Amino acid sequence: MGDPRLASRLRELRTAAGLTQAELAERAGVSRKTINTVENGVFVPSTILALGLARALGTTVETLFWLTE
Repeated sequence: MGDPRLASRLRELRTAAGLTQAELAERAGVSRKTINTVENGVFVPSTILALGLARALGTTVETLFWLTE
């Protein structure tokens, strides 16, 4: 289960880039379901996956994920 303190901007950044979940998944080398579970807070990505997602979106991990109070 995802960490409720970890907020993800994945959906926001993905849609701003004009990508579907499937397109982002292909760029990051993962399944569409993986993208879906991260976007819905069900799954906290590993460091490697977080780096891959950030790279695929042309951003940083810090921009993509942050801890909330």
